[in-house]
Amino acid sequence: MAQRAVWLISHEPGTPLCGTVRFSRRYPTVEKRARVFNGASYVPIPEDGPFLKALLFELRLLDDDKDFVESRDSCSRINKTSIYGLLIGGEELWPVVAFLKNDIIYACVPLVEQTLSPRPPLISVSGVSQGFEFLFGIQDFLYSGQKNDSELNTKLSQLPDLLLQACPFGTLLDANLQNSLDNTNFASVTQPQKQPAWKTGTYKGKPQVSISITEKVKSMQYDKQGIADTWQVVGTVTCKCDLEGIMPNVTISLNLPTNGSPLQDILVHPCVTSLDSAILTSSSIDAMDDSAFSGPYKFPFTPPLESFNLCYYTSQVPVPPILGFYQMKEEEVQLRITINLKLHESVKNNFEFCEAHIPFYNRGPITHLEYKTSFGQLEVFREKSLLIWIIGQKFPKSMEISLSGTVTFGAKSHEKQPFDPICIGETAYLKLHFRILDYTLTGCYADQHSVQVFASGKPKISAYRKLISSDYYIWNSKAPAPVTYGSLLL
Repeated sequence: MAQRAVWLISHEPGTPLCGTVRFSRRYPTVEKRARVFNGASYVPIPEDGPFLKALLFELRLLDDDKDFVESRDSCSRINKTSIYGLLIGGEELWPVVAFLKNDIIYACVPLVEQTLSPRPPLISVSGVSQGFEFLFGIQDFLYSGQKNDSELNTKLSQLPDLLLQACPFGTLLDANLQNSLDNTNFASVTQPQKQPAWKTGTYKGKPQVSISITEKVKSMQYDKQGIADTWQVVGTVTCKCDLEGIMPNVTISLNLPTNGSPLQDILVHPCVTSLDSAILTSSSIDAMDDSAFSGPYKFPFTPPLESFNLCYYTSQVPVPPILGFYQMKEEEVQLRITINLKLHESVKNNFEFCEAHIPFYNRGPITHLEYKTSFGQLEVFREKSLLIWIIGQKFPKSMEISLSGTVTFGAKSHEKQPFDPICIGETAYLKLHFRILDYTLTGCYADQHSVQVFASGKPKISAYRKLISSDYYIWNSKAPAPVTYGSLLL
């Protein structure tokens, strides 16, 4: 007997969603067992948002839910057991044990140790009775001696630690959570918590949680037959949690759209308390396939006072955001350059800035320049032997731009002119610098509505994301040999 997941949902009529997930816990080890037992009839546990919507619909608790729905309201569906089947994403999640008490919906999904098709009789599913015992135990704990919302929030914040004792790995050991509370190291509701040694103080003020996702994209493009272009995305999730209390608990979920690129090589901050094994085992070394874990990526943690990097990740996106072609040819005393850039159609065409830097190493100052550009403007730094093509904030509708021209140089001065041991002769590059706000190349985002905070007060939650170029090189296609990241580091 075991539980796959448990939820506590506050029913809030009149709000956009009519409810908020106050607490949720999934048990990955039980989920693996469900996948084996249920076979082809297996339906995965959904994210909190779809589960909330489907459950409120089934319980007839949505504000606009006034019409007759035959699949739910017909006489053949009269429910006397508080056990439901939720239609989510075209599949039915069953059995879901759920009931409403004191404006809190208690719900869990018991493990069924057999196939679900045909649906087995309830009496044969032993996890159902355990699920009721589990939920009643949580209800008794939350409302025994509880007088106000502050005490309720305090008890909710204690649930993650209590369930480690009372229901480890989804198996209920003790439905009396007060016993587990008395056996844990932290104090009861009436006693103050002990300040941990690693936390030097506590926050006092307006509660707020800030989440920032920054993705940096690297690329080496050659436009040469037989030489593959390379690119990589590296992401960082930074958090700042201003929350009152000694040990507040927060859970943040990173989500991907349907066509998003799975996150890999995930490294987490030491304050993260637990992780799904699928998150830890997703590696860029392994070949990508349809079975790759694509989220949601849940990170429960106890935040430090300062801003910190919650996690790092990489991702194998299918294409770089900007495809480029660069050709430089020496013609007597001058260079002829041709540049074509194309923004991929899937990328957000709204830059904070976008520039192409075109350096000319081991040459004299620029003495003459003739050029033609289809878009943007060109700045010339003669003494630095550098051209900067300012593209601006948007590509044109065609998504393609070009620059061509000839550059003439004066006598070389070893003291002032830029020198590079790699960029000799026709070995040259242009480097792109750009930033796109409110966008990530993987599609990764933090859902503000799914952030769970177990602390006093309702915090303001804000989420930001951006894409930044980093070491984004496009090499001269006429160069005699390709240049790699490794050679740039020598």
